[in-house]
Amino acid sequence: MPKTICEMLGIEYPVVAFSHCRDVVAAVSKAGGLGVLGAVSYTPDELEVELGWVEDQIGDRPYGVDVLIPASLKGLEDVKPEDLKGIDIKSLMPKRHVAFVEELLDKYGVPPLPDGAEEGGGGELGRFSLPTTLADITFKHPIKLIASALGPPPQSLVETAHGHGVLVAALAGTKEHALRQKAAGVDIIVAQGTEAGGHTGEIGTMVLVPEVVEAVSPTPVLAAGGIATGRQMAAAMALGAQGIWTGSVWLTTEEAETTPAVKEKMLAASSSDTIRSRSRTGKPARQLKSAWTAAWESAESPGTLAMPMQPLLVQEAIERIDRAAASGNAGAKELANYFVGQVVGSLASVKPARQVVLDMVSEYVDTITELQDLLS
Repeated sequence: MPKTICEMLGIEYPVVAFSHCRDVVAAVSKAGGLGVLGAVSYTPDELEVELGWVEDQIGDRPYGVDVLIPASLKGLEDVKPEDLKGIDIKSLMPKRHVAFVEELLDKYGVPPLPDGAEEGGGGELGRFSLPTTLADITFKHPIKLIASALGPPPQSLVETAHGHGVLVAALAGTKEHALRQKAAGVDIIVAQGTEAGGHTGEIGTMVLVPEVVEAVSPTPVLAAGGIATGRQMAAAMALGAQGIWTGSVWLTTEEAETTPAVKEKMLAASSSDTIRSRSRTGKPARQLKSAWTAAWESAESPGTLAMPMQPLLVQEAIERIDRAAASGNAGAKELANYFVGQVVGSLASVKPARQVVLDMVSEYVDTITELQDLLS
């Protein structure tokens, strides 16, 4: 008989939690799920430290890592990682776009970063140019899963992972994407509906999951997008998924990396308060609506750049906004946002991540019991 997701991953509950926060990752793995750390926000040295910390917290419990490997670095094909030190990011950008960002920050009264706070060494350029370096660091650690968030993982990554006994997962927003992921040799496919936060397509979870399950069988599928409760988990399993891949639900937990200003917005938001916008990464990514997204959608916008040029363009601006919002700057609070899915409308309180896992599983069991009672 094929192994279940829980057997494959060595977990108690079929709950996978993606987070950029090591505390969330550790808490979910300790609670019986699988925490997956988003690696793109770290430099290689930082990632080494973070993975070591997670392992100290969880002991021999399993965890995973998500690496962001764009299919291409449009506009930066000839830039080598070793040439990044001291590079002036703004010099790579169209002047109109640089001016738009500065005018937007001035309009809302967002101050510059403090002296010495500017990110050096190429910033996000270095991180987008070094995905294999991050993966190499990851394989030095006893991870159970490595996930590819953008497109099929390179064959070299799949082969290296399997050589280390590591499972490979990949996200898909259409049946066609899922078939390409399967052809690339991934072990688990994450069918992510448009409701999800971050990079996502246009097909809803209810439609996408059964399409993908049928297309890639017997490869196991995790459902993602709009899942934050046990009832939603039960629905995902009824659609044929073997488990769930979650992200937004962890953003309002006690451990989350979410800034206080953004967490406050999330707790007050409805399910209508998100938008698929290219304003942060250059690719459609669902996030909170704010003055930031409105400006990029306006007639005055110069339009967004392709990944990774757009994140390079806005990285310092977002840091300025977050710092100013944390200190109470009203304009910065209007601009502040973060990646989150439509399920944000259900996130009304702050809980420990462990409690979120246990509540979800408990409600899932209750829901299945209710359905069984209906059948009888």
